[in-house]
Amino acid sequence: MANPRRNSYSTNQSVDGSFQSQTQSSSSLSSLKHLLKKPHALPFLLLLLLLLTWVSLRLQYSSRFRHQQLGQDAHGDDDSKANLVRFKSGLPSAIVKDKRGWLLDPVSLALQFGVRGGAVSCSQVHIGEIRRGDIRGNHRHYSCNETFVIWGAETKFRLENNQMDGRGYAEVTIGEDEVVVAASPSGTAHALVNVDALRNTYFVGCQDGMVKSNSSNTDFNVWKNL
Repeated sequence: MANPRRNSYSTNQSVDGSFQSQTQSSSSLSSLKHLLKKPHALPFLLLLLLLLTWVSLRLQYSSRFRHQQLGQDAHGDDDSKANLVRFKSGLPSAIVKDKRGWLLDPVSLALQFGVRGGAVSCSQVHIGEIRRGDIRGNHRHYSCNETFVIWGAETKFRLENNQMDGRGYAEVTIGEDEVVVAASPSGTAHALVNVDALRNTYFVGCQDGMVKSNSSNTDFNVWKNL
């Protein structure tokens, strides 16, 4: 049989504990409000606001960076076969240092990211554009290694690769918001095709040897299906 006195005592104890907890919470809230009304609380509030803003920006940056990394990983195997590395043209990106935009050294960047067989120096440089539907390259140099920077439009990059069964080349598509550093070792055919509906492709070709037009050291029109 239940003890009425014990039950009454337990109920009163529970009510008293709840009342004390509510009293303490009300007292703490009152103290906080009183503190915030004082003039010296303003620097504290500003510091707290700055801290929250910094945390929010860091979370946004981390999210965008992870998204970019996931995008690069998705292209990873194909990009490796085509001997190139791609970057975003806006933040976050390894080639964008400030609000003015991107800036890079193609030779050192290719080496840094493991792009093989590119130019070891820029003895000869070509800068150009490719209009919609047009092609540059589709040739093979025997007298130099070449490193490319490609940007501006959706562009198809093809590189001769005898390890690709059935085709003999690797081929990737570069997005209009991407900057690509690619390399074509001596004796390897390459081609750039603008497949964008609106924009022009821009590129820099850096060669570590001199190449002349119609040279016997160059094979032209390597692929007939471009």
